Amino acid sequence: MNGVFERLLRNSYLNGANASFIEALYESYLHDPESVDTQWRHYFQGLQTGDTEAQKDIPHTPIRREFELLGRGNGQHRPAATATMAPEAAQKQAAVLQLINAYRVRGHQHANTDPLQLRASPDIPDLDPAFHGLSEADQHRPFHTGSLFAEDQLPLWEIVELIRKVYAGKIGSEYMHITDTAQKRWIQERLENPRRWTNLAAEKKRQLLQRLVAAEGIEKYLNSKYVGQKRFSLEGAETLIPLLDELVQRAGEKGIAELVLGMAHRGRLNVLINLLGKSPRELFAEFEGNYKLGKASTGDVKYHLGYSTDLDTSGEPLHLAMAFNPSHLEIVDPVVLGSVRARMDRRRDYNGDQVLSVLIHGDAAFAGQGVVMETFQLSQARGFYTGGTVHIIINNQIGFTTSNPLDIRSSFYCTEVAKIVQAPIFHVNSDDPETVIFVTQLALDYREKYKRDVVIDLVCYRRHGHNEADEPSATQPIMYQKIKQHPPVCQLYAERLCDEGIIGEEEIQQMQHSYRDALDEQRIVAPHVLHGVTSDYLVDWPSYFNKQWADKVDTRVALERIRHLQERLDKLPEGMELNRRVAAIMQNRSKMAAGALVMDWGFAEIMAYASLLEEGYRIRLTGQDSARGTFFHRHAVLHNAKDGSAHIPLKQIPREPAEFTIIDSLLSEEAVLGYEYGYATAEPNCLTIWEAQYGDFANGAQVVIDQFIASGEAKWGRLCGLVLFLPHGYEGQGPEHSSARLERFLQLAAEQNIQVCIPSTPAQFFHMLRRQMIRPYRKPLIVMTPKSLLRHKLSTSTLDELAQGTFQLVIDEIDALSAGQMRRIILCSGKVYFDLLQERRKRELQDVAIIRVEQLYPFPERALSNLLQRRYEQATEIVWCQEEPKNQGAWYSTQHHFLHCMSKCQTLRYAGREASASPAVGYAKLHHEQQRKLIDEALS
Repeated sequence: MNGVFERLLRNSYLNGANASFIEALYESYLHDPESVDTQWRHYFQGLQTGDTEAQKDIPHTPIRREFELLGRGNGQHRPAATATMAPEAAQKQAAVLQLINAYRVRGHQHANTDPLQLRASPDIPDLDPAFHGLSEADQHRPFHTGSLFAEDQLPLWEIVELIRKVYAGKIGSEYMHITDTAQKRWIQERLENPRRWTNLAAEKKRQLLQRLVAAEGIEKYLNSKYVGQKRFSLEGAETLIPLLDELVQRAGEKGIAELVLGMAHRGRLNVLINLLGKSPRELFAEFEGNYKLGKASTGDVKYHLGYSTDLDTSGEPLHLAMAFNPSHLEIVDPVVLGSVRARMDRRRDYNGDQVLSVLIHGDAAFAGQGVVMETFQLSQARGFYTGGTVHIIINNQIGFTTSNPLDIRSSFYCTEVAKIVQAPIFHVNSDDPETVIFVTQLALDYREKYKRDVVIDLVCYRRHGHNEADEPSATQPIMYQKIKQHPPVCQLYAERLCDEGIIGEEEIQQMQHSYRDALDEQRIVAPHVLHGVTSDYLVDWPSYFNKQWADKVDTRVALERIRHLQERLDKLPEGMELNRRVAAIMQNRSKMAAGALVMDWGFAEIMAYASLLEEGYRIRLTGQDSARGTFFHRHAVLHNAKDGSAHIPLKQIPREPAEFTIIDSLLSEEAVLGYEYGYATAEPNCLTIWEAQYGDFANGAQVVIDQFIASGEAKWGRLCGLVLFLPHGYEGQGPEHSSARLERFLQLAAEQNIQVCIPSTPAQFFHMLRRQMIRPYRKPLIVMTPKSLLRHKLSTSTLDELAQGTFQLVIDEIDALSAGQMRRIILCSGKVYFDLLQERRKRELQDVAIIRVEQLYPFPERALSNLLQRRYEQATEIVWCQEEPKNQGAWYSTQHHFLHCMSKCQTLRYAGREASASPAVGYAKLHHEQQRKLIDEALS
């Protein structure tokens, strides 16, 4: 036996008079079993072996009952001691342990983390030794330090000095919410052990000052050269640059080969110039309006643009990519994580050992934007795991110029949301660069060891307004009075190094002049930029640029291949027993492959995936019910009815099972769709699909659709082959689950930026999916997928249509009608076609043809013109029929295309629901009446 336990036993401390001391140890044990010596841990575990109601009542009941017995001298439960520690001494020792614990839990609230000292420290009684009964007379008395990483015994004043320095100094640490004891003890050792604190060498301090000179220098230069132009200055948070520099260098040392960085606009230009090595010449041209659009057609403002570079580290070269980001605060967060996951998958890096995500947030946005919470929930979820993200908050302590800090959140800190995944949080004073470096090392080391998220809250200020043309003192007079009087961090640190004798005034001035001269000469000023680095993991994106649309592409799959693939999919693990309904579906698919049963949508979809996997493409499908399919149709994952174990038949097709991923995602649209967009922009050889449970769920991710999917290529030249499955169709299910808002996608369609398709048969779905990968370019594909059509008796296909067919942009009339007798042509898309077909057959109409437009954008004008102006030139009436209200669906966005395809003697009219503020009615009877009416209007 050793430690405190041995000494207590040797001095016979175990008796009732010492209950306070032992109870304090027991309290520490309950909170963190690893915080007490091994012998004490075993002792306390022995007290908890019973199951009486008293023990279930209060955690301290066992220890209290133990000492009640000891106090009465009852030797039956534990041997009574013959000597005792004085009751006062035991209480004092317990008080010391409680004080240490109080600082670990709440010391951060008294930490000196705010450079401006804007808030008074809250009153926290339990951080005062007197609160625990410790007085001045106790200051020089030695006490056991318990689980503190320090000498076994120290005088009280040294204990207090240590815990105040560690927990109430320039760092405010929050980690006691973590339930994993090993993680907490690791953090405590790094914080409390003086040997762990970084003592920077003189040369390292000079380099640190150089990075601060650079961070300040670019801002001063831009301010003097481009007066009044928006740049979203980093001034007040210049320590971010040495922080990122340290993060990159340390990541390289640890074997990180790729780092993806996401951040909003504040400080972005500074990071681009001083970290990534963007050319000052290029930046100045952007300020002067001399943009080079390159692959983009419209471009974007300079503080939204991304960049990538290779940086030298003491380890291997590190590829650093900054994600493009619109002015939507935190929306880039899941995009970065998706890009990181794609890079990990490409490297077969399933733990995040080689790829790192770093996200830079604003304080108000971090607290206020729901996508932050959604992104945290992705962090450890299967299928979205990236090995932990380093989060950095540029905490300006103000949301936007006119905001009151009391109004921008309800929590004391902006970081509370990070606790949902038990991420440790380190608040740090940005005016102490050396402490910031220590926290940066601590945060990255934690991420590397535990592969979990970690947060650095860089508490700073914003020297200018929201932008450089703003006048913040009008609404924040007190804050900006303090800011005007507060010296910049570069000045503060330079004075500190001068006082230490590390550097002189002349050398500081020389640093400043050298940096400005480099900018004048438009030289790259980032210190670690490499050129000509090659990697086996680079993606050949140039091969996808400047490609012409090719509507005809060979997507056929021979019958022999289809049957062979189905045989492989039919093989189940030994002892696998399927649910009765699922077993019937699997049996039917075998019959479909044999040609004994007409093909349904589920078979066609699975066969499209299987054939692509066999050809070397990867598949990734996520959504809230994607594995089974919302409408019980896909069953890509089979479950054993005996034990619940899962089997994924498609993983048997490729050589590497990881090439097929299907995930039932968390109940999020915005973050998950952003994630999948990021994945698709980093991996062109994967068919990446996001499926909404119902099409209208995409509403919750509209910002991703608007600002990334639809416009990413136009703004930034970013290609993306992401596929959206949006169940769409009017079946009387009410306003919320009828429409995928087709009109919104058609309104966003321009410059051939997206594809919008409404396939009406399984074969069309099959060829459309294969076409998405086989064609040599990458454009987002928006698919209005079916619901009731999945089992519609007319919406079927044959094997020959897979083996001999292709995706048809327009499908002509299928019945044997005479083209010369047609007086009316009905154009439509989707489910309404089958309602029209059935009713026309019922009425035996011989002069009405029905044409399906399967791709609404890019619109197939040539194909439709050939039908309307040649095959059906005798028809004088063209009708567009849709289920959606007139102000929704395709009518308003597409009628000009119809007119271009018609001859002069043909007229166009609309058949469908009247304009409506709601997507659909809420009553089934009314729905059916409306449906009957629009079908009649189209045919009559």
